[in-house]
Amino acid sequence: MVQVLSSAWALLFGIGLLMIGNGMQGTLLGIRGEIEGFDTLQMSIVMSAYFVGFLGGSRMATGMIRRVGHVRVFAALASLISAVMILYPTYTEVWVWTLGRVLIGFCFSAVYVTAESWLNDAASNENRGQALSLYMIVQTAGIVLAQVLMVTADPSGYVLFVIPSILVSIAVTPILLSISPTPAFDTTKPMSLRELAKVSPLGFVGMFLLGGIFAAQFGMSSVYGAEAGLSVAQISTFVAMFFIGAMILQYPIGWMSDRVDRRALVLFVAIGGLFGAIIGMIYGEDFNMLLMSAFLMGGMSNPLYSLLLAHTNDFLEHDDMAAASGGLVFVNGLGAIFGPIITGWMMREMGPSGFFLFTAILFVALVIYTGYRTTQRPTVPVEETGSYVPMAQTAMTAVAVEIAQEYAIETELEEENDQTTS
Repeated sequence: MVQVLSSAWALLFGIGLLMIGNGMQGTLLGIRGEIEGFDTLQMSIVMSAYFVGFLGGSRMATGMIRRVGHVRVFAALASLISAVMILYPTYTEVWVWTLGRVLIGFCFSAVYVTAESWLNDAASNENRGQALSLYMIVQTAGIVLAQVLMVTADPSGYVLFVIPSILVSIAVTPILLSISPTPAFDTTKPMSLRELAKVSPLGFVGMFLLGGIFAAQFGMSSVYGAEAGLSVAQISTFVAMFFIGAMILQYPIGWMSDRVDRRALVLFVAIGGLFGAIIGMIYGEDFNMLLMSAFLMGGMSNPLYSLLLAHTNDFLEHDDMAAASGGLVFVNGLGAIFGPIITGWMMREMGPSGFFLFTAILFVALVIYTGYRTTQRPTVPVEETGSYVPMAQTAMTAVAVEIAQEYAIETELEEENDQTTS
């Protein structure tokens, strides 16, 4: 752990500041949109635009890095993010915010790809698992801390837009001044979607549904809070609970993943998320129950991301895992684009409870499909499954997942060697 911190502290510190900025602007736009009189469908388009840009950035970042290098890409895009955050309160028009969100999504995606490839280069085979864990913790903690900063100023003013802009600008400094060499960059060509769906139908469908669930939480939870009449402090706490639940429940579910049938665990976790959504629908007027709902939904949906990756790996050879990861990330991103739009439409037709109903429907679909898949082919014996690697869904770029795949392969090979020598 100390070795990871000493070699990658600047990168982790910068990512933490970037996540605070990203978390603040996402929550703030949901609140400010209500103040400006935007309806839920308009805000859903704004929020969905982030994932359009994110998906595009993840596909184009590799070419940008190869052309001009890590440092220039990181600095240029971080500067662009900072500028867009200042433009939001200056031009309060739906089309301006939508274009701004596309741009910010694109930039954040490419910045993550750059940072993650740097992190992979800084880590060794012995500490790659620790590096991944630290990266996930820093990302999630950054989003939670962002919600704390939301109560420091009036969302109808400029200050809350200036703070994330400053943080993103500062985030670049330690990374660019670090003496760490920039890494060689390469990524694996993704597996075709048809082949991926054939190898692991549950992984394919589950990742698509999970993209919608995550995008609704990350993009529309603050819009829900504003529509439901919550205060700024309550909205911030509500949004934070999704990620607190993810941090707390990720590791217990991961521990179970290596010891029980993964399809059964996917079914159990999806039912837990469904239960959380139902609590929100029925008891949404009780703020404490609302927090419990967010804790369960976030605590179940985030580990599902890692579970579905691990489940897919159980049906792949080592050489195919990296290629499959790129395809799964792409499918997840497609689901994320549609999540906020459908959520916004349902909230406009049904009121704020449509937020929970949409998530409940996706969890029901995952429960039904998982149950169906358990009847279609035998389960992989627990002793033959690969390692579960905790992943935050906020880091849904192919590079981050490829790092996780490398670590899973290395861990599995070490276990096989230990069994052979013992």
